[in-house]
Amino acid sequence: MSVRTGGGPRVLAVVVAVLLLAAATFLANRVLPGWAYPVCGTIAALLLVVLARASGVASPEMGLGRRHLGRGAVVGLIGMGVVLLAFGVALAVPALRPLFDDGRVGSPDLTEVLWQTLIRIPLGTVLIEEVAFRGVLPALLGADQRWRWGPVLGAAGLFGLWHLLPSLALVRNAAVAETFGGFPLWLVSALAMLGAAGAGVFLHWWRHTGRSLLAPMAVHTATNSGGLAAAWLVLAHR
Repeated sequence: MSVRTGGGPRVLAVVVAVLLLAAATFLANRVLPGWAYPVCGTIAALLLVVLARASGVASPEMGLGRRHLGRGAVVGLIGMGVVLLAFGVALAVPALRPLFDDGRVGSPDLTEVLWQTLIRIPLGTVLIEEVAFRGVLPALLGADQRWRWGPVLGAAGLFGLWHLLPSLALVRNAAVAETFGGFPLWLVSALAMLGAAGAGVFLHWWRHTGRSLLAPMAVHTATNSGGLAAAWLVLAHR
């Protein structure tokens, strides 16, 4: 992992970005009320962009350039369509439905599901994660608009660590519990974070393909919001 030209300032910016992300996730999950989750995510994402710009990072380096918005939207919609099609097939095949049997979903009503899928996840989860791990951090680590394995893997590794707390609740998913129920929780958590890091590499590749953060944002939203909606459908009608 190498920090590109700017040496000291860029290293400091990476440290500040990581501390900002740590503070944001602590506030959102331990301090603030539920309705403030997307507000916290949005503000944190904006602060990360301001930090990067102050460190000399141009908007296109973060996937925020206007030139590639159209391409990013098209690539994003293609990815979103593939994800939603996969969910549709899984819902249609009885043997695959246990994948959505997730105790973390609980039993929300339709209003709560709409809040989660249309506002909380897109603004509180997807926005900050894509801006941070596919935009700001790779750029600060030296990715600019080219594919560089060091920055990509560095940001992906941090993305994996970001999922430490969520990974501790994964055994509440029926499929995960059945597959990894005999493993110690620390190993399940480590495997989950490794999987998240792998997903981070894929999402960066999708961002690289679309030249815009719109591309991974669309795929990420379809995966998280679509997965929650599918889980709600399965749990509500079993």
